[in-house]
Amino acid sequence: QVQLVESGGGLVQPGGSLRLSCAGSGSIASIYVMGWYRQAPGKQREWVAHITSDGTINYADSVKGRFTISRDNAKNTVYLQMRSLKPEDTAVYYCYGRGAVGYWGQGTQVTVSS
Repeated sequence: QVQLVESGGGLVQPGGSLRLSCAGSGSIASIYVMGWYRQAPGKQREWVAHITSDGTINYADSVKGRFTISRDNAKNTVYLQMRSLKPEDTAVYYCYGRGAVGYWGQGTQVTVSS
């Protein structure tokens, strides 16, 4: 079973950028949907974006135009490029995969603060 490990989180000032990575311990090519959720303190988990194996991409309205998701099956990695970050983007970001079974990473903290 593929394990997912996120990295790239940290502290950034409002207006800044971060790139999150989600590395699979094995091939992700057969996992149809790869994406990201986030969970802010005291709030429910919120879907952020996903990308399918045939390249279909969707974003939550709250991040559209600021975040870009991509996947590199050769590197077994999914990326989330985040720009123009806002304090309300502060959350733990979780990578997930949905194929024959579901996969979740452990999360990476993103804090947007001056």
